[in-house]
Amino acid sequence: AGVYMIGRLNFLYALAPEALAVVAVVGFATAAFAAVIAFAQHDIKKVLAYSTISQLGFMFGAMGVGAYAAGIFHLVTHAFFKACLFLGSGSVIHAMGGEQDMRKMGGLRHRLPVTFPTFLVATLAIAGIFPLAGFFSKDEILWRTIDRFPLLWGIGLLAAIGTAIYMFRLVALTFFGECRAGDEVKHHLHESPATMTVVLAALALLSVIGGFLGVPDSLGELVGWHDSNLIERWLDPVFTSLQGEAASSFSHATEYSLMVLSVAVAAAGCYAGFVIFTRRREIAERIAGFSPAFYRLVANKFYVDELYDRLFVRPLMVVKDGLARFDLTVIDGVVNLSGTLIRIAAAVSGWFDRVFVDGAVNLVADGTFAGSAGARSIQTGKIQSYLYYALGGVVLVLLYRLF
Repeated sequence: AGVYMIGRLNFLYALAPEALAVVAVVGFATAAFAAVIAFAQHDIKKVLAYSTISQLGFMFGAMGVGAYAAGIFHLVTHAFFKACLFLGSGSVIHAMGGEQDMRKMGGLRHRLPVTFPTFLVATLAIAGIFPLAGFFSKDEILWRTIDRFPLLWGIGLLAAIGTAIYMFRLVALTFFGECRAGDEVKHHLHESPATMTVVLAALALLSVIGGFLGVPDSLGELVGWHDSNLIERWLDPVFTSLQGEAASSFSHATEYSLMVLSVAVAAAGCYAGFVIFTRRREIAERIAGFSPAFYRLVANKFYVDELYDRLFVRPLMVVKDGLARFDLTVIDGVVNLSGTLIRIAAAVSGWFDRVFVDGAVNLVADGTFAGSAGARSIQTGKIQSYLYYALGGVVLVLLYRLF
């Protein structure tokens, strides 16, 4: 997403070359840094995870030197071979019954006749072997870098060599040598079903032919294929005139020489990684033993996770705990207090309503009932009673007048 964002905002970055330089430095530094970490990982998925970080560094490095199309192109080709590698690692883990430690693998190429060749093709592609997809995109990035940032080109070349070595370390430990798994795992080793292997085959094919989306114009002209960099032509309307300026001062001969150098160092890295981790394991042990402290540093990923935990996670947890206490004591306290006060007010209001308001209403009603009771005793509906009342009234009047 970040690579895409910088590509889409190229018109802004073109106005801020210092910002682009920062992107380039961070990108190539990331490519080298993550490659070093991948050397000492034993979990097959962790190797591929740090490989992904390294390749993202190449993409951002391309963006930083203004080679926007090359960065997007590497994003595309990386999707092919890295998807194949990750799904291939899933096939290996499936065959191993969930085991991800490469130290407990080995010799799987005979048991996984589809996973192994597809994984090998994707490994050669990410290493940058001609004419696979990774060669075209990675070489384009390095070619666009060397004129403007020779030091970053050197760092990128070292990262590319590292990629070849640690990826063939992965291949050697997983597919070659003797199987180091337990007897129960060996007994159940099997190739993955077609629902997995067909996808691996499709991605391996894309890892082979995907690079032809961006054949450099200098190579295309050798075979009479003009405008051979299809993806760059397709992206031309999106990018500014900065695209393509990075390597304009070099001749085709120089470009061919750098291509040969790129393939040579990639092939050397592949060979070194394969030999060291199959026939000459003592070399790897001597390298690790030369500086045990540095090896532990690399194996623990330069303690980036621990540093991140110390600088960010723990302080945020302290803030979180403080906010939780504030919420429980102050916020909840205010809410609970207001609830208590409202309940008291409601009780007082209810008492006043029952005693005074309802009392007044009930007093009127009771008075009405009492008066009506007296009136009912007079209004009986009997004529005789009315005559007695009338006679009594007359008698009272006469007595009043007489006395």
